[in-house]
Amino acid sequence: MSATAAPRATRWGLAAALCATLFAALTALVAARHGSPYGIDENVHRWSVGNRPAVAVALARGVTATGTGPVPYLCAVTAGLIAGWGRGTRGRLLMAAGALGFLLLAQGMRYAVLNSVARPRPPVADRVTHASGFSFPSGHTSTSALVAGLLAWAVWRAASPAAARLWWVLFACWAVTVGLTRVYLGVHWPTDVLGGWLYALTWLTAALAVEARVGLDQKPPAGIE
Repeated sequence: MSATAAPRATRWGLAAALCATLFAALTALVAARHGSPYGIDENVHRWSVGNRPAVAVALARGVTATGTGPVPYLCAVTAGLIAGWGRGTRGRLLMAAGALGFLLLAQGMRYAVLNSVARPRPPVADRVTHASGFSFPSGHTSTSALVAGLLAWAVWRAASPAAARLWWVLFACWAVTVGLTRVYLGVHWPTDVLGGWLYALTWLTAALAVEARVGLDQKPPAGIE
């Protein structure tokens, strides 16, 4: 590891530790009440149920659909292919496999947490989209945040700094919006969504720390616009 990579690895490692600590604390708070919602959960949920014009619900359903199914996994593969720009066919395929494997591993661990906490979802009568299984952490939220992070990592490696910053904002807005739709559509409590964001940030920052530690965080010689 180079002298410049060591500080980056340390910074990302500290960020991962902070995110993991916050996620663990939130998980403990949720488990302590056996999944019962907190006051802020109930207040935001009540507002969401009471403010649902048909157009807003339709838009929310469309956005929330991008956080599950094949879309996130196709985006992960795409991120790997973009990140492997300039590495040849074999290099790009390896990067794609690594990105997909990262997402699958994070998803597997999320299911372990999900079933351990076993938090019930909001009442069925308040939901305006299909949802099944337990509630914490939100699957759509964590999945979209993980994928947004992978895409941001990819464009950082392959695009110019100005283009990368623009894409970062777009990816972040998408991930945040997906999380918010889960509350608005009545299928998650706000703390489920917060847990999903913290969970994803823990994995992303930990991955960046490992990447810096092994010296793989250098951009290729040439970028793309």
